[in-house]
Amino acid sequence: MTITRQQAWDLLCQKMQSQNLRRHCLSVEAVMRSLAKKFGGDEEKWGIVGLLHDGDYEQTKEDMNAHSKVMAQWVQEMGETDQELLDGIRSHGASHLSQEPNGSLQWSLFCCDELTGLIVATALVQPNKKLAEVDVDSVMKKFKVKAFAAGAKREDIGQCEEKLGIPLPEFVDIALKAMQGIAPEIGL
Repeated sequence: MTITRQQAWDLLCQKMQSQNLRRHCLSVEAVMRSLAKKFGGDEEKWGIVGLLHDGDYEQTKEDMNAHSKVMAQWVQEMGETDQELLDGIRSHGASHLSQEPNGSLQWSLFCCDELTGLIVATALVQPNKKLAEVDVDSVMKKFKVKAFAAGAKREDIGQCEEKLGIPLPEFVDIALKAMQGIAPEIGL
């Protein structure tokens, strides 16, 4: 792997103007690092995949077939040759084309992407709008309310049980703790 975390962050900031989208990418990065620890993966690599997974969204939102492929191309143009990293980034866009993820890195990204949005939405309905006020039970209660954060695809999140072997409450706990660890950076 040749790309550093700083280079990945700089690329993201160059290509993505939305502060909220950047915060989403930071959230997914944090969760991916925690999942890498759980699975014995390369924390740096998994984190960079999480950080960059939506990095081309502002350029590709009108053409979801290109989503994530463009980011992988930019990273490749920077000299990156690590196929697992590049495929990890590309896998996010492939899910929009009904192609299943492959392996624990790709399935982790697939499942945690939607969960970070549900966790943020749960924090935003707390009195102080802080992640510190959120616990696993509150996220699980909101998970069951389909109208709450309706864009967070519960079926994608729930794949953590079959595809990663992690019970949903444990998966929520891993993600929540990871996000609470970076709460100041994501404004929560």
